[in-house]
Amino acid sequence: MPAAGAGQSVGSGQTPSSALPVTVDDPALEARILAGVSEIERQLADAAHSDEPFVAEAATHLLRAGGKRFRPLLVTLSAEFGDPAAPGVVPSAVVVELTHLATLYHDDVMDEADKRRGALSANARWDNTLAILVGDFLFAQASEIVASLGPEAVRIQARTFSRLVHGQIRETIGPGESDPLKHYLEVVADKTGSLIATAARFGAMMSAAPVEVERALTEFGERIGAAFQLRDDIIDIASETGESGKTPGTDLREGVPTLPVLLALQSSDPADARLRELLSKPLVDDAEHAEALTALRAHPAMDEARSYVHAEADAARALLHSLPDIPARAALEQLCDAVATRLG
Repeated sequence: MPAAGAGQSVGSGQTPSSALPVTVDDPALEARILAGVSEIERQLADAAHSDEPFVAEAATHLLRAGGKRFRPLLVTLSAEFGDPAAPGVVPSAVVVELTHLATLYHDDVMDEADKRRGALSANARWDNTLAILVGDFLFAQASEIVASLGPEAVRIQARTFSRLVHGQIRETIGPGESDPLKHYLEVVADKTGSLIATAARFGAMMSAAPVEVERALTEFGERIGAAFQLRDDIIDIASETGESGKTPGTDLREGVPTLPVLLALQSSDPADARLRELLSKPLVDDAEHAEALTALRAHPAMDEARSYVHAEADAARALLHSLPDIPARAALEQLCDAVATRLG
């Protein structure tokens, strides 16, 4: 990975321009982050490799497409509160990112998505069965690595995986008679917050940071993880350029309820009757999709959603106040700023 000058934004993954920026003013920390994410990238490639050429190609399909590598970066920064060079830090980051990648293969099948990170999804390039099997392969690779990190790491990974699956099941069956917004936020906590919380926890735990630091970072990961996903909900509607890696308004077209949509649906204003009608169904018609997207972008629900994300990021930032005042804490605060400000 190319070096960056002190004070520059540092991102991980193979597409730095799309990575979430962290402003690092400490040259030593910057060097450790760059070395860490470079080694994580190398081990990710090794873990996705197979002697079967097709498996190797399919398993590295999304890996090569890049991504923010937000979770490995969080592992690396959290490890700064202990011994960042501890041998379990990099493998634990690989475990978290492999798990995340595996869920993307499965999610794209369930969502019938045809694009991911600007490239064809695996299910579109091959088929659903192969995409599911490749996701299973990556889960298996993550399991083998986490087994080398000890029984506590295995237990944490198992609980995280359970939450991921529960979140997907709850999303699939829908809110039923429960409040749709509350249901959605709980799904976000399970499907996104849980793994990001584990990333922060692994970094602290593998570096032997104090227990109280591990607890604070775990909760931080849960809160910033939810804000991270909810921010993408807003970008999916507000962005004109597909900043989220998908065509703008994709969730809207598929009838997937997200934070701005659910907030708009709560409106009792008679002037919103047409918008509520549009948002209550998948918008497969191009004209209706464009009409709903334009109306929603101008609706107060967007500002309400932005305020919610700001509040989540502020709550995450407050959890950092109890941590030692080291350069990594400032970098984590930058993550909060980045999540809160990149709202489309």
